[in-house]
Amino acid sequence: MNDMRLTERNMTDQKIKMQARGVDVFYGDTQAIKTVDVDIQDKTVTAFIGPSGCGKSTFLRCLNRMNDTIDVCRVTGDIRLDEEDIYDPRVDPVQLRAKVGMVFQKPNPFPKSIYDNVAYGPRIHGLATNKAELDEIVEKSLRRAAIWDEAKDRLDQPGTGLSGGQQQRLCIARAVATNPEVLLMDEPCSALDPIATAQVEELIDELRERFSVVIVTHSMQQAARVSQKTAFFHLGELVEFGETSQIFTNPQDTRTESYITGRIG
Repeated sequence: MNDMRLTERNMTDQKIKMQARGVDVFYGDTQAIKTVDVDIQDKTVTAFIGPSGCGKSTFLRCLNRMNDTIDVCRVTGDIRLDEEDIYDPRVDPVQLRAKVGMVFQKPNPFPKSIYDNVAYGPRIHGLATNKAELDEIVEKSLRRAAIWDEAKDRLDQPGTGLSGGQQQRLCIARAVATNPEVLLMDEPCSALDPIATAQVEELIDELRERFSVVIVTHSMQQAARVSQKTAFFHLGELVEFGETSQIFTNPQDTRTESYITGRIG
């Protein structure tokens, strides 16, 4: 009984890693995100779900300033990582993206060797002072991404020669190589077969022991399997946010219920 209370208290006391308040996103004159408030807890998987075009990927990209790369996109509001404003003009987006890594929908290894794919981030951020340290980072990252055994004998071969599921795990290894604090995943399994999807889901569960993970998924089953917190987006609004079990079994908003039961989608 005490253990259970302790676990519940730990979930409640879990440190807030990222915090968004009053976030609006505009593409030109069109508002894509309307006044979103959300807390991302440390060492927790948070899933963003909702119909296509509801704004979940747009909001995800606010968390590491990927929207900066879109000329017509404007983000307002307040987003903090460990209480620091990530949109402060003094914050270097490249350094921010080392702390808040990203894995995309389609596996996108660089046209380089497996080794160089993983070593790329540590090299540009000066995380290794010599080849031995870099070797160690590469091995550790490939192990964390559960692909070391498949890749260790072919590190000098192109990453593009791997299967789709292996390529996605290589991209996860590349993202964790800079030792980020938060890992963003934008539908990381949508291009994968069921076996590769199961491997990546298992990996997500392991990664949350070290990182905050935020995953956008079109699969409610996936959100239910891998996340502890779920946010439901609809038409650019954050409709509901809470414990995953509560969102799926006892949603507070009729729109959430309609989406989960398949009436809207």
